Amino acid sequence: MNKEKLGRKIVENLHRAGFEAYFAGGCVRDRERGVAPKDYDIATSATPDQITQLFSKTVPVGAAFGVILVIEEEFPFEVATFRKEGAYQDGRHPNQVSFSTVEEDAKRRDFTVNGLYLDVRNNQVIDLVGGREDLQKKIIRTIGDPEKRFLEDHLRLMRAIRFAVQLGFEIESATFEAIKKHANKISLISAERIRDEFSKILTSPQPARGVRLLDETGLAKEFLPELSKMKGVEQPMQYHPEGDVFVHTLLLLDGLKNAELELAMGALLHDVAKPNTFQRAPDRIRFHGHDVLGAQMAREICKRLCFSNDQTELIASLVLEHLRFKDIFNMRVSTLKRFLSLPRFDLHLEQHRLDCLASHGNLDAYQFAKNSYEEFLKEPPPPSKLVTGEDLKRFGFVPGPIFTEILRDVEDQVLEGTIKDRDGALDYVKQKFVNKGRP
Repeated sequence: MNKEKLGRKIVENLHRAGFEAYFAGGCVRDRERGVAPKDYDIATSATPDQITQLFSKTVPVGAAFGVILVIEEEFPFEVATFRKEGAYQDGRHPNQVSFSTVEEDAKRRDFTVNGLYLDVRNNQVIDLVGGREDLQKKIIRTIGDPEKRFLEDHLRLMRAIRFAVQLGFEIESATFEAIKKHANKISLISAERIRDEFSKILTSPQPARGVRLLDETGLAKEFLPELSKMKGVEQPMQYHPEGDVFVHTLLLLDGLKNAELELAMGALLHDVAKPNTFQRAPDRIRFHGHDVLGAQMAREICKRLCFSNDQTELIASLVLEHLRFKDIFNMRVSTLKRFLSLPRFDLHLEQHRLDCLASHGNLDAYQFAKNSYEEFLKEPPPPSKLVTGEDLKRFGFVPGPIFTEILRDVEDQVLEGTIKDRDGALDYVKQKFVNKGRP
């Protein structure tokens, strides 16, 4: 049974037990837009205790706020009691929740497009907040006073932008002005919650627009102040005719649509250190070391936003390695293969393509790298560890920097194809290092 049918089954069970119940929120919004919902939330007059008694498999994820997970065929459905919320004091949770009616339940929701209900008995949409009209006009508008809505839950400041870029809607003017007025409140929200909303913005169909809106509203400077520092930072015209670093970054993001988060973050931060490394040299503007410093800054930003270690290292790598493509035609075979062996080189490749299209437009290095990568993937993996530290000790070498030098040299020759097996590797070490009196 598909998820919608299972959700309808839950609603029907609530009806049979004498309760009012509807599909609510995002699933109704998406259905009205002709998009298949990912999840089906249910709003009902049944209390948490009554919901728990009615269904065999439940999880009390937010019983104090009237929210119970009902499990049907391993799928979780959020079933929430109609509620009226009291004052908010922490910018996240109401101090008091009282169970009420569908009319009161609609009033406490965030945006009109999320305030719709569907009566599954007749497939009629219940609209108590003007959400259908805003859906038709493609507008994100708060339910009631926007300032009050944002002061209740500060994360709604970012959610407005997230919905705008996910749905391709405009933010209504009073709602937009309220976001600007209260943008500083986002700093009161936990880094994890900010990260989650920011991630959804970056992986939306319109990440560049999302970043632009975060900047225009003042939200970005609260959790990513490095972004605004890119503005007005000139670049050499011969490589970047498009404009300053901020413009270039937005153009790069414009090429993304529903991208992987790590790629979107790499694209956003690949030139993050240019403001710190700007130099007006006699020949042209330069940014010496912006790749290395940028990787360091990317790690700091990712740590600040509580990204995982794996995510952080991949994002930092995308920043650190992004300049290497310019040297790709002159790389030794071993150097090229090491470059192609970077974890998720496919993301490095796509970032470089977008970087080129957002600046000079020359894709020669990209095409060479793409062809090389496709050939590299077809090759059998090269033999590894043909020479070990124990071998070097037997040759009379003392552990130290010489070990790294020799083992790296042998690996280079394997990648170049001049060493095929262990015997060849040992002979190479003898000829180049032992016979020359290196131990």
